[in-house]
Amino acid sequence: MINGKMLKDALISASLTLTDMKKQVDELNVYPVPDGDTGTNMSLTLTNAMNELRGTDDNADVSEVASKAASAMLRGARGNSGVITSLLFRGFSKGLAGKKEAGCDDIANALEIGVEAAYKAVMKPAEGTILTVARVGAEKAREASFMTNDPIALWSDVCAAAAEALKKTPEQLPILKKAGVVDAGGKGLVIIFEEMLRAFKGEPRSISTEPKIVSEGKFAFTVEDDDTQEITFGYCTEFIVNVADFEKKPADLRAYLESIGDCVVVVDDEDIIKVHVHTDNPGLAIEKGLTYGPLCNMKIDNMRLQREKKAAVTKASNEKPVPVPAEKRFGFVSVASGNGIEAMFRDLGADSVVKGGQTMNPSAEDILRAVYSVPAEIVFILPNNKNIIMAAEQAMKLSERTMYVLRTTSVPQGLSAMMAFDPDGDFDTNRMNMTLAAEKVQSGLVTFAARDSSFSGHEIKSGDILALENGRLSFIDRDANRAAYKLTRKLVKNLKGSAGFVTVLYGSDVTEEKAQELERIMRSKLGNVDINFVSGGQPVYYYVISAEPEM
Repeated sequence: MINGKMLKDALISASLTLTDMKKQVDELNVYPVPDGDTGTNMSLTLTNAMNELRGTDDNADVSEVASKAASAMLRGARGNSGVITSLLFRGFSKGLAGKKEAGCDDIANALEIGVEAAYKAVMKPAEGTILTVARVGAEKAREASFMTNDPIALWSDVCAAAAEALKKTPEQLPILKKAGVVDAGGKGLVIIFEEMLRAFKGEPRSISTEPKIVSEGKFAFTVEDDDTQEITFGYCTEFIVNVADFEKKPADLRAYLESIGDCVVVVDDEDIIKVHVHTDNPGLAIEKGLTYGPLCNMKIDNMRLQREKKAAVTKASNEKPVPVPAEKRFGFVSVASGNGIEAMFRDLGADSVVKGGQTMNPSAEDILRAVYSVPAEIVFILPNNKNIIMAAEQAMKLSERTMYVLRTTSVPQGLSAMMAFDPDGDFDTNRMNMTLAAEKVQSGLVTFAARDSSFSGHEIKSGDILALENGRLSFIDRDANRAAYKLTRKLVKNLKGSAGFVTVLYGSDVTEEKAQELERIMRSKLGNVDINFVSGGQPVYYYVISAEPEM
């Protein structure tokens, strides 16, 4: 039988391992644009559950553990992959409700419920994705439940079946086969399942109480101190010594630091020594370092004060959000990134702007808190990104306030939807008009390739400029301005002569001079089209372009 502690350890282990492997999962995303965040989103979703479970009693029933994990995942779900993961484990919660321990039938039921919920949540479910991997695993669980009474043996079969299903995903989705990868979400789920199996077998990972060491050039150096350990010495002190006295031994510096503190890391090569120590006397550590040579990159942090501030933030984030009183009929929450774009949404009437977009998908709870901050009876949500829509819809299920998700997949769609809003109109009329306005917009994005890739007949090299037309890769180039002009021409052409307005939002990596150069080219070559250039300040995308028909 699987008890509460076993499930708790399994989910914590899965979270830790997926966090370590998230980059590997991210890199499986088919598009080479810098938005390969499947692993990151799944990791953040599980981390929310891990943080909730860390304080759960080891004697808790399996139903309590499953319920807490499911609730935390739902609130912390990010991106489509994170939402689907949360729904799968919500099935665990429903399938294990009222159970002190879980047997084979219980686990099979839990997986089946989760898979059914995940398929229903996806508007057009496709095989060859995380859904397939989950479904095959659930089917194997049911089959195994007739053959064994050992839940660990059953879970082992689930892992094997899920891994085999993952291998077959390129045969089910041609886009994966062309790119030579398996499904990223499916890979993340296999990692979760396999790490849970390892924990069920009695080999769970534990949260380290040692300083986290990572590679930094030719050094290994502390970058993060664990906040679960008791603080004995109050100041985290770091510095680099540019060695001047080569007769002195770094080992002697380490020995001294260990006499005045703990968590000591001293790493050296021929020319420098990097130092990290927790101490109540950072001045003594610095003085000792100075005897070896001049210092640079000095940093001293009061860890006790940091922990108090973090605890206050955590307490606030854990408190259930409460909606503010309604003062008007309609309100808006938009998801956007970039000072200029955020200001445009606010100017058009957005009550709250949630920072997010590519590489930065907000969670369902982030969106819910924004909704509750709006003093309106009905709140429209504009995700402005296809990978944020599902999280917004999950927030709608959590909300006590009436809200509606307009399925905008780009910033231009969101802006056009807001411009179509009539404050004197009723809900149904506004919903229809805003949806139609969004659908009429031609959206273009100019970004860069984050890695080498072979996609849809294109051989793409890291650093190539990518032009995306209405969410699909249109062509590659070597110059961002040239790509933006060519892409705009295609968008205008798609409107079959009715293009009246073109808006170009230039990003944080585009200089004023570059933007002005592109504006001159467009005005001279695009005829009577009304062109508007705005500093969007967005990351990732050099240009966000919209073409709209004449009114």
